[in-house]
Amino acid sequence: MYDVIIVGGGPAGLTAAVYAMRAGKSVLVIEKAGFGGQIAFSPKVENIPGFAVISGAEFADKLAEQVMNLGADVELECVTGVEKIEGGFAVTTEEGSSFEGKAVILANGVKHRMLGLDGEEELVGHGLSFCAVCDGAFYAGQETAMIGGGNSALQEALLLSEVCTKVTVVQNLPTFTGEQKLAEALMARDNVEVRFSTVVSEYVTENGELTGLKLHNDATGEDSEIRVDGAFLAVGLQPENENFAHLVGLNQYGYYDVDEFCATKTPGIYVAGDCRSKFIRQVTTAAGDGAVAAMGACRWLDQQ
Repeated sequence: MYDVIIVGGGPAGLTAAVYAMRAGKSVLVIEKAGFGGQIAFSPKVENIPGFAVISGAEFADKLAEQVMNLGADVELECVTGVEKIEGGFAVTTEEGSSFEGKAVILANGVKHRMLGLDGEEELVGHGLSFCAVCDGAFYAGQETAMIGGGNSALQEALLLSEVCTKVTVVQNLPTFTGEQKLAEALMARDNVEVRFSTVVSEYVTENGELTGLKLHNDATGEDSEIRVDGAFLAVGLQPENENFAHLVGLNQYGYYDVDEFCATKTPGIYVAGDCRSKFIRQVTTAAGDGAVAAMGACRWLDQQ
């Protein structure tokens, strides 16, 4: 039985592993996809203390390497449940595995939010993507759209503008919500067109592939259609916490309802990162959560 099992290998989970290992605890980190979480898809990160600029993938690699060098065990599996057992908790996975730990830190992050339009799920990988740094090169010399107006959308649109002949940014609000410097840099690109106060009303397809977007301008009431070879979604994130709600409790938005101490209503269960209720979701606050959750879990273990 491990001292601490950490669900999720993003900045929160990996930081928690660092702190728990340094406290002399045995640690297992279970990650369902790839280490680093959402930040691994950021082509350029400029707000991490100590790094003027670093790619999200490089930062994720450094964190994972640090955790493994400290001796933590890692498993690439998808956790589907956590249940109380004698002396701790059983963590089960989609792959059929079961791991036991005295304490558990839930740092399972969030997933990409979608628009909820007809046929949307089927278009993922067929013209609809989430990651420009992963898929942008496929659209070199073509026309694309970026749907969203936050930091992620602006960064990804800048990246697309370097390889695509045209990038249309579709933002449902009258202004961008991302950083001003990013917005100014994007607006200065000659091959970028911005449609403010505009939403996607329908995906246009041909033979199962995305070929265009039908748009509606909420300010003018005007409907239009643009041709695109591909589109990228950056309209926010949503938690996947339902499987653990009986141990933690969720707020009205589906996030873990805990405070800055990261402790839950279930002794021995802690949460960390973007999956919990909080005002700011950044890599620095995720890492901070990881440290707090790990220290809380270690203190709780030492008192048993």
